[in-house]
Amino acid sequence: MPESPRNFGLLSTQEKQELLKQAFKRRGGESLAAQNLASPNGAAQADREPDDSTWQVEKFPAYQQLLVHRAAASHMGVDNPFFTLHEGRVGATTTVDGREILNFSNYNYLGLNDDPRVIAAAKSALDRYGVSAAASRVVSGERPIHRELEQALAALHGAEDAVAFVSGVSTNVTTIGSLMGSRDLILHDRLIHNSAVQGALLSGATRIPYPHNDMAALRQILDARRTHHEKVLIVAEGVYSMDGDICPLDQLVEIKRRYRALLLVDEAHSIGVLGARGRGIGEHFGIAGADVDLWMGTLSKTLSGCGGYIAGGKAMVELLKFTAPGFVYSVGMAPALAAASRAALDCMLAEPGRIEALRANGKLFLELATQHGLDVGLSQGLNIVPVITGKSVTAARLANALFKRGINANPIIYPAVEERAARLRFFISSMHSADQIREAVSVTAEESRRLSAA
Repeated sequence: MPESPRNFGLLSTQEKQELLKQAFKRRGGESLAAQNLASPNGAAQADREPDDSTWQVEKFPAYQQLLVHRAAASHMGVDNPFFTLHEGRVGATTTVDGREILNFSNYNYLGLNDDPRVIAAAKSALDRYGVSAAASRVVSGERPIHRELEQALAALHGAEDAVAFVSGVSTNVTTIGSLMGSRDLILHDRLIHNSAVQGALLSGATRIPYPHNDMAALRQILDARRTHHEKVLIVAEGVYSMDGDICPLDQLVEIKRRYRALLLVDEAHSIGVLGARGRGIGEHFGIAGADVDLWMGTLSKTLSGCGGYIAGGKAMVELLKFTAPGFVYSVGMAPALAAASRAALDCMLAEPGRIEALRANGKLFLELATQHGLDVGLSQGLNIVPVITGKSVTAARLANALFKRGINANPIIYPAVEERAARLRFFISSMHSADQIREAVSVTAEESRRLSAA
């Protein structure tokens, strides 16, 4: 066997191992080579039997840590605020254990989730297509409603085409993971959603977070790194899901052009919220659809369905349809969900008064919370207003106290956010009344003061 074959990458695994063994033997390292080749990561390891923590889930360190957190919460008298069982439709109010409570923990921003027109569209699709698409759309799962929805989403953003995925999280994961590679660079806002981070990790690209909405820092990174990479992707959110503020899209477009980068804008929480007709942050800034390479959005918020989408140029959408694993190897979106989101989109565009009501409610909540001395962080009073407590245990206790008084607002705790940024997150809806907002803010301020004094 030749010592240095030019086609080393084409050899079989056995041939590669034999070649490496011979090379190490000539250098007196046969024993070390054998150890390295026996280890999956190429590191020398001593033979040992696997202990229970490597194969029994109950003994996984991560599960043990979960049990410790649960025991600590129980010891402090904090009930589990998660996985609450809701007994009917959720909107401005919800029913839990037979009790109607104010609800600030859902994404039904425009109240379209139980709109009769949206429900009727879903029922009609069920009758026509059945429950499931029953296969990948690439193979045999395409339905007319899928294309109708995608064409409507493309028009929403002023884009050439769109592709819908079965999950909002997987939309970011599979799009970023398949589009970028090891020679590329991904720059994302430090507060970007976890799905974008997971997609960046999957891609193998170099990943650098930049300080939140700091365009000067973003330019500095690009000045230093742009020429070291092939493709560059910048990722930002329209409305940031944890903080309720918006990205400077006009500056991001200018930066993307200057440095010949790709730009993905996550509109999950800005569709139905920003722009005169709810078209999102592009409409808010007057940005043309073609100025952003990937308009990402979800169907589970304003659009009352489930799933996600990418809108963009025809070439981009076609590339994703044939190469993104989360689309190619996944069943198509349930037709009833596609029909519901299509109907919700029509309702949103036809009734801008819903958007105006949402903004009025968000503004009122922010103003009242500020007057009561609550820490609302960066929120701009749109659809998301955090109340920052600074400690996870305080956030959990505050959520419990509010729930007992008939208000549902879930805590966001470490590691979802930094410990010093632990918070309650209030989602505002156009369906909330001014009195409901006043009550929620007043009770939150009262319980916060009580916990601080304890």
